[in-house]
Amino acid sequence: MKLSKSWILIAALATLGSGAIVVTNTGLFSQNTNTQGKAEKGVPVKITIAERKNAPAYLDSIATVQALNTVLVRARVDGQIDRVLFSEGAGVKRGQVLVELDRRPFEVQLRSAVAQKAKDNAQLENAKRDLERYEILARQDSIAIQTLDTTRASYEQLRATVDADQAQIEQAQLQLNYATIKAPMDGRVGARLVDAGNIVHPGDANGIVVISQLHPVSVSFSLPQSLLPILKEQQERKARRVQALSTDGAAVIDEGKLSLIESQIDTATGTIRCKATFDNPKEALWPGAFVTIRVLMDELPNAVTVPAAAIQPSSQRPFVYVIDPSNTAQVREVTPGPASGPDTVILGGLSGGEQVVVEGQFQLEAGKRVIISTAAKPSATSQVAKP
Repeated sequence: MKLSKSWILIAALATLGSGAIVVTNTGLFSQNTNTQGKAEKGVPVKITIAERKNAPAYLDSIATVQALNTVLVRARVDGQIDRVLFSEGAGVKRGQVLVELDRRPFEVQLRSAVAQKAKDNAQLENAKRDLERYEILARQDSIAIQTLDTTRASYEQLRATVDADQAQIEQAQLQLNYATIKAPMDGRVGARLVDAGNIVHPGDANGIVVISQLHPVSVSFSLPQSLLPILKEQQERKARRVQALSTDGAAVIDEGKLSLIESQIDTATGTIRCKATFDNPKEALWPGAFVTIRVLMDELPNAVTVPAAAIQPSSQRPFVYVIDPSNTAQVREVTPGPASGPDTVILGGLSGGEQVVVEGQFQLEAGKRVIISTAAKPSATSQVAKP
């Protein structure tokens, strides 16, 4: 049986139409499925709860060791170095002789001043005897009063000259003393800057040697200005104990006390400069070295704490990601405070009880949904000494 061309054409169109519908429906189904999958997908994160507790706290900062006093020893008179009596790098005591200059020019000046005083003193004695004679004659009306007055003026002038001569002697003696250059304080000398035979002057820029005081020694560091109220309040009650730690924080080098909170904040950095003083009996703290400083604080009552890993840096203010009840991340600016073991005290921005993200922040942004797993509470990596 032969089919007409019309029926064959109708069948073909029906078949093609059915295939187009199948393809179109399949494509729509696939698109809806992908959209639904994307809507359900979230960023995997780990969270913890911002706790309220009594927190033993401390402040850590990178610091620089400085000599408590540093003196550049210079000559106080012009002269030629006769002997250098110190060893480079050695410890010295206050008053110890470091350098001797050629004393002969100063001894000559001293002898000259002594001789001048003797000469003027002889003239003074003669003027004194003349004055005594003229006073007797004046009482007898044997000389004019003007002669008596002139003699008395000459006597007073010579007496002043003798006093000036005594000052010249003391000055010459002082110059002679300056020919022996002594250590102005206990400390440790550096490299020798001159040699025997050199001519030295008081205005020499390099000087003779540098002495650094190492007992005690000071350590300079800076803290964020947000910590100033707590630090100042506790320092006023009692000087804060301070530990100098190795740069990795593993070992305590020495213990001292906070000695300075600067009177103004550095506007360029938003930090407050502080100093601590250490007895440094073993000279473990050396000027110029970098150490970690830990200021031990009193326990902070009812403080909000979060793991340090939760706090994210920012060009404006640090922040944390807080997860709301709909499992959506929100940005919360915070004010970090002192450290408390592996945690950080939050001075502002959190009230306690919030869910904060501790892992997975690099994929997050405000408004993103999250898939939550609770992070284990990190264990303390170091013990905090009690103040």
